[in-house]
Amino acid sequence: MFGGVCLNFCVLQSMKPFVVSHLVIWTIFCGSVFCNRPASVNLGAVFTFDSVIGRAAKVAMKMAVDDVNADPRVLSGTKLNLIMKDAECSVFLGAIGAFQALEEGIVAMVGPQSSSIAHMVSQIADALQVPLVSYGATDPTLSSLQFPYFFRTIQSDLEQMIAVADLIEFNEWKEVIAVYLDDDYGRNGISALRDELENRRLKISHKLPLSIQFDSNEITTLLNQSKSFGPRVYVVHINPDPKLRFFNIANKLEMMTKDYVWIVTDWLFATLDSFSPVNQTSLSVLQGVVGFRQHIPDSRRKRDFVSKWRNAHKGVTNGGLNAYGYYAYDTIWAVARSIDGFIKVHSNITFVVNNTNKPSHTQGNDLQLDKLKVLAGGFELVNILLQSNFTGVTGRLQFNSNRNIISGGYDVININQNAMTTVGYWSNCSGFSVIPAEILKSKKCKRLTQGQKLGNITWPGGGTERPRSWVIAGNGRALRIGVPRRVSFVEFVTVKDHQIQGYCIDVFNKALEFIPYDVPHKFIPVGDRKENPSYDALVKNVADNVYDAVVGDIAIVTNRTQYVDFSQPYATSGLVIVAPIDNARTNAWVFLQPFTADMWCVTAASFVMIGVVIWILEHRVNDDFRGPPKRQLVTAFMFSLSTLFKTNQERTISSLSKMVMIVWLFLLMVITASYTASLTSILTVEQLSSPITGIDSLISSNWPIGYQVGSFAYSYLTDSLYISKSRLVQLGSPEEYAIALQKGPSRGGVAAVIDELPYVELFLSKETGFGIIGQPFTKSSWGFAFQKESPLALDMSTAILKLAETGELQKIHDKWLCKMGCSEERTSNSKPDQLHLISFWGLYLLCGAVTLASLLVFLLRAIRQYARFKQQEKDIAVSPSSEPSSTSRHCSQVLINFFNFIDKKEEAIKKIFTQCDNPEPQVR
Repeated sequence: MFGGVCLNFCVLQSMKPFVVSHLVIWTIFCGSVFCNRPASVNLGAVFTFDSVIGRAAKVAMKMAVDDVNADPRVLSGTKLNLIMKDAECSVFLGAIGAFQALEEGIVAMVGPQSSSIAHMVSQIADALQVPLVSYGATDPTLSSLQFPYFFRTIQSDLEQMIAVADLIEFNEWKEVIAVYLDDDYGRNGISALRDELENRRLKISHKLPLSIQFDSNEITTLLNQSKSFGPRVYVVHINPDPKLRFFNIANKLEMMTKDYVWIVTDWLFATLDSFSPVNQTSLSVLQGVVGFRQHIPDSRRKRDFVSKWRNAHKGVTNGGLNAYGYYAYDTIWAVARSIDGFIKVHSNITFVVNNTNKPSHTQGNDLQLDKLKVLAGGFELVNILLQSNFTGVTGRLQFNSNRNIISGGYDVININQNAMTTVGYWSNCSGFSVIPAEILKSKKCKRLTQGQKLGNITWPGGGTERPRSWVIAGNGRALRIGVPRRVSFVEFVTVKDHQIQGYCIDVFNKALEFIPYDVPHKFIPVGDRKENPSYDALVKNVADNVYDAVVGDIAIVTNRTQYVDFSQPYATSGLVIVAPIDNARTNAWVFLQPFTADMWCVTAASFVMIGVVIWILEHRVNDDFRGPPKRQLVTAFMFSLSTLFKTNQERTISSLSKMVMIVWLFLLMVITASYTASLTSILTVEQLSSPITGIDSLISSNWPIGYQVGSFAYSYLTDSLYISKSRLVQLGSPEEYAIALQKGPSRGGVAAVIDELPYVELFLSKETGFGIIGQPFTKSSWGFAFQKESPLALDMSTAILKLAETGELQKIHDKWLCKMGCSEERTSNSKPDQLHLISFWGLYLLCGAVTLASLLVFLLRAIRQYARFKQQEKDIAVSPSSEPSSTSRHCSQVLINFFNFIDKKEEAIKKIFTQCDNPEPQVR
């Protein structure tokens, strides 16, 4: 064992010089690999060189690489190499360019500007774990969830489409036409706009795709097609076009006039910014266009960059600086800073051979796909890039969790008189404002709808008034307007001498005068001339595109609003009940009706009682109530009756009489006023001859009910009130109404007719034997029906409101519906309430109590005087020779004497008492 150890030790001693030399070499190699920064790093760039974006980006990226290499604070001596590959607007060539750049060992890739190419290259970058940073691919579907190595240093089209939707909502437009490029960039951008508009209850009414290689003929065909549509707000989302072919053709087709609105995304201003000042004179074809441009705050860095750009770009045509050039410059700086941070952590950049998914056949290919290498630590570079936070020429550059740059907002640009004018700014924080977003962010950020503001915008045609955004389609086809051919109540709408006329038609034609554009239309009568058409079917034809609208006496009910839009109501309606009435004014004894029999009896008795009581209280003190019995009887009753007219010739003297009269006159005033009111009601309100008191009593009965042909009343009675269909009788004209109601249910007629209030009012203006029971039991209105989301419905509603405000609506109503005089609405109760005794028993009780109290006081006073009188009579009438009075005098004689006593005037009684109290002295 020890011998073996010694042998090994000897071997090691003999090998020592060899081992040491190799260790030194390995240490030097490792130090050069792990301890020293790489001398250079490669950065790939795949984009289309000869394009509006590519020309600006190419110069900007070269400037950025030079500035990075000249700055010792970044990469610390490691040279940044930019390897550029031309995609030539082709997904295939873009992918080949990406592979070629990856073969050269690039650490990261910049670009492409095309969203379609970005989708392909992102998959390649993900496979090799190389970050892909784009300054031009704005497709919102390029998501970090699908492509974890994809970054975007420019704002996504999702942000831009939010701004576009806000502009549409700001101007209160409801529908737009979208013109877009039929690729990932165009389709997905418009899809984002559609979602944003739907969130605001707006919509894209028509989508017009253009092929990627569109030509003038395709644009002409597409724009001519759009003329047949109603909306006039266009959103154009295509690639930058230096020749401005789209708007040149739109101008030739006379689509840059006041009837049109053109909203463009940032492609147009990227194009215009690339023009030289001489070329910008062609802006005349863009008069009134409004669009968005990536907002880049003004700063010293930006001004220095522009100065360097001009120096580096001298002598180059069609290559002006646009927003994409700024973002391309900052993209290089963001990648360089991230590579610098990665090297500081890992000291070097290494690649490993990708043995997975190795192609089986690569012979004969220029691309050595089997030799492509994966960036070691690529995802760590992604994390470092995600933490970028520095100020570049575009402002603060930071990424959100979706690897998109944090939005800086947009400039709102209006082209007017060959100049681009900034009319405001948009940011997701504050919406529209005339103050730049970076200034608003320093304040408290609140996005309020009422706080949105933009400068004055000049629209196509040179006007500054906001366009209405919709016109009648200019395809030569007039609006098809269905009109019910009524055979009854023709005052509302009918066909006479081949002309459509009536109340509803006049309202519609007058409203058209208040709409600020021409509405070519033709009326199409609907009906068989035998009976009124079905209004539900007529409205349904609008939803089925048989008609563009329906004008007539169309009731606005719930089930119809599900498939058409109605205008503002122009007439109030509702279902009412019509029944026969009795005219109380033809009754000779109508004046007796206000009181019941009990009331008349008690009232008559009260007059008699008051006459008797006043006679009793006044007889002893008032000469007017004395005299022969016949005269006194007449005086008492005439005095009582004359209190009705307050013309009493006899005046009351007794205090008790005055007290009774005060209470009686108050009672009489209340009764007289009540009688007058009740009689007035009877003479002016017609009474029903049927026991129906309302819809409830009509439903509970089994009597037949009439309704108008074609009216929604039938469906309402059967579906909502569950009245049996066998009880409903179809009536076609006012004459049939009258005959059926006069016959009544016992003779084959109907107990009542249920119809809409305007029809009933017209019916009652001609017929006097019928009236309305109670109030309308449904509330509805009449309006004009239009196809769903038709802008004409809104304009017509505004016009109807103006008609009502100016009084024109009432004039039209009076012209058609008051030819025979406008009858007041006859609303009747089943039977007016008569005045019952129970309603006045309190007053009668008060009057009776005061009267009895007065009589009691009078009797007590009379008895007291009679007792005194009898006592004094005994004292002066008794003498010694006189015979004692008889004690057998009958009790009746006492009463007779008492009545004889109170029949005397009280003045005479008082004189007797005075003489007895003061006797004359005897003469001696």
